[in-house]
Amino acid sequence: MQHLVFVYGTLRQGERNHNYLAGNQCLGQCETFPHYALYDLGSYPAVVEGHDSILGEVYLIDDQTLSHLDQLEDVPVEYRRDQIETPFGQAWIYIYQNSSKLDTLISSGDWCQRV
Repeated sequence: MQHLVFVYGTLRQGERNHNYLAGNQCLGQCETFPHYALYDLGSYPAVVEGHDSILGEVYLIDDQTLSHLDQLEDVPVEYRRDQIETPFGQAWIYIYQNSSKLDTLISSGDWCQRV
């Protein structure tokens, strides 16, 4: 089965976990609707519900890749998967579940442009 996934952090092109998406088609970049907030947790980001748009990339992936991403994101403990609307169709997004660790907001909504 094919899935769409919206990635916003270490899975994006040029970031350290992009290899998890090797061999999968990048459909393009897009921004979410303004329903989220992006935080810097040090070595990786967290998205939670909020009022900002998040910049990311949408990939077409298979069941095996989705399973590997779920393991990387520690679903359902650290993150959960939700669906969002993108210009490419409904896509999975990983939502962070521990709001007590959120200190550093990335107001631009772009993990790759964090300071």
